[in-house]
Amino acid sequence: MLIRYKKSFEKIAMGLLSFMPNEKDLKKLQQTIKQYETEDSWQLFLWKEEDILGLIGVRTADDGSLELHHISVNPSHRQQGVGKQMVCALKTLYPDKTIQPNEFTAAFVGKCPSLPEKE
Repeated sequence: MLIRYKKSFEKIAMGLLSFMPNEKDLKKLQQTIKQYETEDSWQLFLWKEEDILGLIGVRTADDGSLELHHISVNPSHRQQGVGKQMVCALKTLYPDKTIQPNEFTAAFVGKCPSLPEKE
């Protein structure tokens, strides 16, 4: 299930974010986490089953759509549908919003048939 990020999850969130190709640098990771913590338009969610297995991060765009900026799954839980479950849960949480990928999430979103690919 999706749970909202809170400061007590910072280390695990940074670990999961570090799997994103654009988040390899520690300073960049710290800036990204701070953005999710301080800006209302940025929302970070963690996927929890027994443990936290993944995260998904979105930004509310000016047109009201959600831009999917981050999606990451613990490598030992990949290829099990966790990423797709996170996207589906996000769509359930925000049923009136369109979800658009960015350049780093477009390849994954292309594998989710119910979401559009970025043009």
